[in-house]
Amino acid sequence: LLLVLVYEVHVYTGAKLGAETDANVYINLIGTRGDAGKRKLHRSKNNNIKFRHGQMDIFCIKAVSLGDLEKVLISHDGAGPGNGWFLDKIVIKHKEGKEAQEVVFPCNRWLGEYQDDGKTERELTANSKYFVKENLSQQWRVQVKTDGDSPEPQECKRTLVIYGSKGKSHELLLSPQTPGYVCFLPRATDEFIVETGDLGDVYKIRVSCDEVPGFEGWHLKSFHLEELHTKQELNFDCKCWLSLNRGDKELVKEFPAVNKDQKTLPVYKYVVSVHIGDRWGAETFANVYITLYGKRGDTGVRKLHTSLVKGRKFHRNKVDSFLVEAVSLSHLQKVVIGHDGEGYGAGMYLKMVTVKESQDSDKEWVFPLWNWLDTHLGLCETVCEIVTVGRRLTSSPKLPEIDMKLSSVWIMDITGSDLNNEDHPICLSFIFYGNLSHKKLPLQVTGKAIQIKDELANIGSIYKVQVTGPHRELEQPWHLDLLHMKHTGTNEEMYLAFDCWFNPNEDKCVELPALYADQEPLPVVEYAIHMHTGDLKKADATGEAYLCIQGEKSDSGKRWLNSRNSLISFARGQVDVFKIKAVYLGKLNQVLVGFKSLKKDEWFLEKIVIKEVLYPFSAHVFVHNDWINKHSKKDFVEVAIPLKETSVTSLLTKNFDTKSRGRWQMWVHCMQVPEDVPNIQVVVFGRKGKSPAQKVQNLNNNPFLLTVGDIGDITKVSFVLSGPCLGRGIKLHKLQLKDLDTKQELGFHTEAQCLFGEDGSETVTELAAVRPDKPPLREVLYSISVHTGTLPASGTDADVFITVFGEHGDSCKRRLRHSNLERGQVCISEMRAVDLGQLRKVLVEHHNVGYGAGWYLDQIVIRESDKTDGQYAFLCQQWLDSGVGDAQTERMLK
Repeated sequence: LLLVLVYEVHVYTGAKLGAETDANVYINLIGTRGDAGKRKLHRSKNNNIKFRHGQMDIFCIKAVSLGDLEKVLISHDGAGPGNGWFLDKIVIKHKEGKEAQEVVFPCNRWLGEYQDDGKTERELTANSKYFVKENLSQQWRVQVKTDGDSPEPQECKRTLVIYGSKGKSHELLLSPQTPGYVCFLPRATDEFIVETGDLGDVYKIRVSCDEVPGFEGWHLKSFHLEELHTKQELNFDCKCWLSLNRGDKELVKEFPAVNKDQKTLPVYKYVVSVHIGDRWGAETFANVYITLYGKRGDTGVRKLHTSLVKGRKFHRNKVDSFLVEAVSLSHLQKVVIGHDGEGYGAGMYLKMVTVKESQDSDKEWVFPLWNWLDTHLGLCETVCEIVTVGRRLTSSPKLPEIDMKLSSVWIMDITGSDLNNEDHPICLSFIFYGNLSHKKLPLQVTGKAIQIKDELANIGSIYKVQVTGPHRELEQPWHLDLLHMKHTGTNEEMYLAFDCWFNPNEDKCVELPALYADQEPLPVVEYAIHMHTGDLKKADATGEAYLCIQGEKSDSGKRWLNSRNSLISFARGQVDVFKIKAVYLGKLNQVLVGFKSLKKDEWFLEKIVIKEVLYPFSAHVFVHNDWINKHSKKDFVEVAIPLKETSVTSLLTKNFDTKSRGRWQMWVHCMQVPEDVPNIQVVVFGRKGKSPAQKVQNLNNNPFLLTVGDIGDITKVSFVLSGPCLGRGIKLHKLQLKDLDTKQELGFHTEAQCLFGEDGSETVTELAAVRPDKPPLREVLYSISVHTGTLPASGTDADVFITVFGEHGDSCKRRLRHSNLERGQVCISEMRAVDLGQLRKVLVEHHNVGYGAGWYLDQIVIRESDKTDGQYAFLCQQWLDSGVGDAQTERMLK
């Protein structure tokens, strides 16, 4: 008999402009036992008008117990513009027996025909469950003091999060109890009543303000919390600004609880470094956000806005560092990092994140990713969780004077969960891989911590550590926390955070890369192994099996496919998929497969396909096409299968949902702009043609619309100066394009770019489009030799213009910089342009009429400046003269 439960649904509408909706909203709750069916959310229990901007509405749904809630389907029927709805999240609370549960379904997206992807229905997945014990809710009186020099309060969401030993509160909104009342006036003390679950001993609070345009800030003096049942009181001496232009220029602050009984926790300014990879299109213009998680709580979501490193943030192959101030988190465990760039190319290629406790700390935690955060690449996600692989020194140790008589050793401390059984130690093997060979140290763990010393001689420089086991029956699971290694000779030191359980019935094999200050850690890669059993008579088999992948860097170690006391079956014509994690093995070259069957089964293994799930997206095929275990006398049969072929898939993994209509937003951000802003036109070139010239609306990073039409994939952008030359170039800081339909984003390398040359003497500047999956067209310096004929009066004083056409488009019209086009002379000038490919034709023209303006052109020869071969000659041998022959002053030369 299943109980009928009441599900309390808390719907949070976002605080974005136009987030609210008047549409009918429908919900379906889906759990492990089935779903509740589509229900309309009728009446909000706590608000007269539902789904308003920044509001939370509560609805009750009665349904037969659905088991663990896994998904929610949410939709609305609002058609037409203006009916979109921005849903922040849904929180569902219900009670079954003694256990009260709270499940969070994040959304943080639009549901609307004219926003985001145009969908009005979303499937949300459960993020986290909070089990809230019955009747253990707490009520707090919160008193907030604002300082005397705080500005008059502005419309701005202010929130509080309370952290305790048993958990943390939700974001508690600090808003007036009575409508129309103004809080946070200078010198005011405001009081709020808030409710939380049982938090245990409170150790910190976090206060934040929303980033709203024109917000001058809030000078916060203090917080006082009193729990209304237990009368527990807490004081927080704040005395700081929450403002983007005063104090620490932060809108989020954390404060430790001050108690007589326990010592106050320190506040750290964590240095968070974001390492962008060296890939095309690796950089991003998006806002990047991070949350740090430690053994003691988290920092909440923080925006990384001011880098300690000069130059544009999140640039290809750059490391940017940011300060994140928070109450000490103890040991860091993971980070969640994401950005708000939607669309292909709007993301970034993130190598890793490193975090240290302060600017002068000598150790840092390492969080490697080696992947894209982009809606259409790699993970196809813009947010991800990265677990730490450990800590490393921030700089290589200075080599001490080594006394040759003393042999130096590695001292290794291994810590894990309590194992209070001396009679049944856990037997593990630690295998240290060096660039010369490897060494295996068997180990018996009896307590919580154990120390071993070994020279690890003759294995060279360690690059990974592998742990296998347990090698004997285990009575209880055991958790391996950390391996700390320090070398007595070189002072090299690293902490490897294994953080994994060894369970009684499994043979586990885990590995982590060694962490050195001056080297990037090898990534831990997930390999998906597809075992293809042949479609032949009696091809299937049951037994025990293992495999070992061998690559150019090392091997994965023996990985068992069956657990210790059970067998595995391979069915005829079937593909079995296994996943293993290993430190990046480099190019794979063979796979060892071991198989043993008590029933003497023979197994026909057709092939093994191994896919590197993320790094760098390749599939390796190992073909066996033979029986294993046929007429074998041996206990275990092992076969080595060499690599047959490798295919690297194209990077663009997800197709665009919508079709482009050729409408792009453009951002141009320049420095050193003359007061009298020149008239600049922009032309966009694609694989199928080019756009008409359009005026650049502004140079100060405000987006404007470009209509480029159906020109295919964009290859380059040309800026053309109409009007007189400038006295000096305009420094280009940023150029960005975004497709309004597909949300695709294109970047451009603007590091050393000056529009119209350093000295402003050029009339055209071109930049190649950078996209993640193909190298951009290169920049070429063309040398142009203009040969004037030898007939009388062949020369001219006129301004001469030239346009060069090639397979990748044209150069736009350029003025030739020349000192003389005299009879019989060769005038050489240079032109910088994005590679035009094979040159096809040249248009040459001048606009002067009258006596002496006529010109007899013999030929134009063009080559790439740094190449001696491969020049193109365009013959003319005609007059360009309004008074001679056909009176033409422009000619197309082929």
